[in-house]
Amino acid sequence: MALSATLPIQDSAANLFQASSTDVDEHCAALGRWRLNYDQISAGAFRGSFTQLSLPRVDVFREMTSQQVRQYGQLGADSFGIGLPWHGDGEVNCNGAGVAGSQVITCMDAEVDMCTPKAFEFRGVVTSAALIEQLAACLNIELPRAVWHQLRAMEMAEAPVARLRAHLAAIQETITTVPERFDDAVTRQALEDALLVEIMDMLPAARPADPGRSAVARKRTVDRARALMHDSGDRTLSLLEICKAVGASPRKLGYCFQEVLGTSPMHYWRAMRLNRARRDLKRGTDASVYDIAVQHGFWHFSQFSLDYKRHFSEKPSETLRRAKLAA
Repeated sequence: MALSATLPIQDSAANLFQASSTDVDEHCAALGRWRLNYDQISAGAFRGSFTQLSLPRVDVFREMTSQQVRQYGQLGADSFGIGLPWHGDGEVNCNGAGVAGSQVITCMDAEVDMCTPKAFEFRGVVTSAALIEQLAACLNIELPRAVWHQLRAMEMAEAPVARLRAHLAAIQETITTVPERFDDAVTRQALEDALLVEIMDMLPAARPADPGRSAVARKRTVDRARALMHDSGDRTLSLLEICKAVGASPRKLGYCFQEVLGTSPMHYWRAMRLNRARRDLKRGTDASVYDIAVQHGFWHFSQFSLDYKRHFSEKPSETLRRAKLAA
């Protein structure tokens, strides 16, 4: 039986938060002010960890997730984020295109919607968009407007990206070995200044990565199919119905989903419904497992139980029982 928990780790540094979890929703809840939702796409036991170092005006984060995940929502109103994929069994997908090389992911006051691979590690910095604009005005830097209100993969100059990567590596090493060093206000301010210098050095030459017309078209097809899936209510859609609605052959739709989300259309749709069924089970209501399964379109109960256990490494009855015990 899988144990679902988010475990905060106490550190001597008051500005340091660390948590680990074996449940994707509770991992997401540990992200603090970020208003994000996660859906677990790949099957298997989930393990995640999140570390955040709070500097005066900047948060430095490190996130690790064991399974393929779709992340969507917001970092928070008026937030600027810049993230570097660190490790992963595959590439991150952002706006229908993979992120690679010297590209970084930027988000300024925008909706987040991206898919991350298995065994993924993500490091980066989050601050206020107002601070970035204020610094740009003071330093006479013209910011790339393509970043505004969008989640984008951006082409950056290699040197400042390498320096930012080195800073993030050093921060994590210090957290692991001597976290009390971040108790010192002067140290925190000096670190913040160093990070902001690299970010402001990166942004003037930044340009949006061009995913190409084919990537944009694939993303549009996938978005239409996902909207149809999520608006279908309790009715389970067939692959044929989805293909007819979006005007794509099964082969083409499968190719689009594989390129954009790294999975097939029906696997994605089944994973989304399993995630929603799990959330209902974790509420510990009086509804039975069967009732919840049917509510999410799983009419074949034994197949639902098999799919659920394969996806989350526990039976749906175990999820419900634990939720009722915790109530």
